[in-house]
Amino acid sequence: MATIVFCSVNKTAQTTSRRCLISHLKGLANAGVSQLPLASTHSPSLSLLTGTRWFSRGTGVRFMSHGTAGRAAAGRSRRGALALSGAAAVTAAAAVAGFLANASHFQRAEMATKIPKAAEDKEQEGDILERCRGFMSLPVTDVGVLQGRKGEMRTRMEMLIMETQADFCKALEEVDGGKFKVDRWHRKEGGGGISCVLQDGKVFEKAGVNVSVVFGNLTEEAAKQMRSRGKVLKGKDGKLPFCAMGVSSVIHPKNPHIPTVHFNYRYFEIEEEDGSKQWWFGGGTDLTPVYINKEDAFHFHNTLKEACDKHHSQYYSDFKKWCDRYFYIRHRGETRGIGGIFFDDLDSPSQEEAFNFVKSCARTVVPCYLPIIYKHLKDPFTDEEKDWQQVRRGRYVEFNLVYDRGVKFGLATPGSRIESILMSLPLTARWEYMHEPAKGTQEAEMMEVLRNPKEWV
Repeated sequence: MATIVFCSVNKTAQTTSRRCLISHLKGLANAGVSQLPLASTHSPSLSLLTGTRWFSRGTGVRFMSHGTAGRAAAGRSRRGALALSGAAAVTAAAAVAGFLANASHFQRAEMATKIPKAAEDKEQEGDILERCRGFMSLPVTDVGVLQGRKGEMRTRMEMLIMETQADFCKALEEVDGGKFKVDRWHRKEGGGGISCVLQDGKVFEKAGVNVSVVFGNLTEEAAKQMRSRGKVLKGKDGKLPFCAMGVSSVIHPKNPHIPTVHFNYRYFEIEEEDGSKQWWFGGGTDLTPVYINKEDAFHFHNTLKEACDKHHSQYYSDFKKWCDRYFYIRHRGETRGIGGIFFDDLDSPSQEEAFNFVKSCARTVVPCYLPIIYKHLKDPFTDEEKDWQQVRRGRYVEFNLVYDRGVKFGLATPGSRIESILMSLPLTARWEYMHEPAKGTQEAEMMEVLRNPKEWV
């Protein structure tokens, strides 16, 4: 279980500490070291409080073939439901009462990732240099530049995506026992990124969490994609200066009873001919299970709904429908998974309110997914279930290469890092000719949901 550490300092000590940290960061930059040291674990751990928000600060994932897919699998084990609390438990009590006895995995995950909201907010608004200590790497943008424009949205968003990457990676390392490879890369046209990949781990076949911060002039192909979504872009001398940044992740577990998860949160700025800027946010989180588990689906969607409801009562409903439409594999007539939320071109009601909404969504990535991992961590599975996972991964590959907007934009942007763009693809997948699950099987149940999306909350 992760240990959460908080230290208090007076102003004199804080000044001294900051000077030491500046010197330390400069030393890291000069030495080319990408991994920042973690906070000390010698202080007492924080007591866990009921009713607090989720937030992770813990210190502590080849193309192959198996047997024939689609057969009814024997010996399946289905674990218990989510441990729910507060209003969510009252709402779901009737549906999950028969499962609560086996919810210990979810409870342990919850305890490992909660900190009080007040402490969280204080940390999020803290000094940039101090916040950098918890990252997987130095930010893409020079720390001095970030300090100089601390209040600008570009800086605030870069800090958010760096924190989201670190929180998620550390939570996954805690459950897997492995360590992410941290790979910094630079784009000669402007900017760069940090790719964190854990491959062939104990729990994850492939897990990737990427941050990118790029800038330059928008290509005509990329501008064409944006105009097709209704953007009115007026460049100067045919040029459109832009800045784009985001965090994206895809996790492919080994166990077919642990779903694949994907999330992406991004910010875009374009400078037009008169010097004015267009800006917008986009993103979302979605789940791709191999087998349907209604309790997992409820927990995942309800966590996202609670984050959305803090900002607008229609956000979850609208963005859930948008997600089902977006992650639709048209040539197959099915969705990629059971959805979640998806939104793009979000530029209202104000920049501050849009950013706060994105921040709320980004902070759900640990609590909406980690309890599901812990719940199914030791589920046994058969060769037939593994085969079915491989078939479903084939569909995942099809969507990402044919339809995904982020992949298209990346491939259309000069200097993009192909390895990072294609990080979302699994190590293993499978395509079978004219494959269709046998009626009455759990594989057939999964297909029914993918062809007819459901309301989970």
